[in-house]
Amino acid sequence: MTVLHDSQAVLRRPRNLAQGLVESFTERIRAGTIAPGHKLPTESEIMRQFGVSRTVVREALSRLQASGLVVTHHGVGTYALQPSCGPDFRVNPADLGTVRDVVVLLELRIGVETEAAGLAALRRSPDHLVAMRRVLDTFQARLRDQGDTVTPDFEFHLLVAQATGNRYFSDLMSHLGSAVIPHTRISSGRLAAEDDEHYLVRVHFEHETIFGAIRRQDAEAARAAMRTHLSNSRERLRGEDGAR
Repeated sequence: MTVLHDSQAVLRRPRNLAQGLVESFTERIRAGTIAPGHKLPTESEIMRQFGVSRTVVREALSRLQASGLVVTHHGVGTYALQPSCGPDFRVNPADLGTVRDVVVLLELRIGVETEAAGLAALRRSPDHLVAMRRVLDTFQARLRDQGDTVTPDFEFHLLVAQATGNRYFSDLMSHLGSAVIPHTRISSGRLAAEDDEHYLVRVHFEHETIFGAIRRQDAEAARAAMRTHLSNSRERLRGEDGAR
């Protein structure tokens, strides 16, 4: 069992404890310090090592799983997976320091995820639909309870990529990392000066529209819905910052 030695380093990053854990485990899995197939410490051990709550640990593990770096077998434990091969395409959240930086990233996502949604509509399986429905319901429940909507947001976009049947789409979404989509979404909501709840309701509605088109296997509608969803975020940012 791998023992982590830099708990204090994570604790020095109070901006987001869960993301600190994600970055720590991600670094070790990609470096091979935690080898594929090796079991991660238990939730209780991570809580003790890093001095964080169980909620923080579970959020971090959920993001790692959404990124394709770990798999959790309930009642057994969480295990590291083999990181994707090839050159490591990474977008560092620290580089998204301005509104213009976020707009540039959204332009990339519009191009990639619009086509991914169309392919997902043509190729999705019943299992994909079940998984998407589950994360959308989770998003709605957490919105109602004012809980964490970041994780199901990221998971939905990753599931759309996985439903294409083309591993490069899901690899790219995983490489973007679980910090990037939340950073983009939260920045958009705040900078547009919208009420948080109202903004998240709009995000949920847009996700439901994408899901409906994928479920109907309407590729053009799925592309249009995804493009609208991401373009709305871009235009909110542009309207606030005057970016062009």
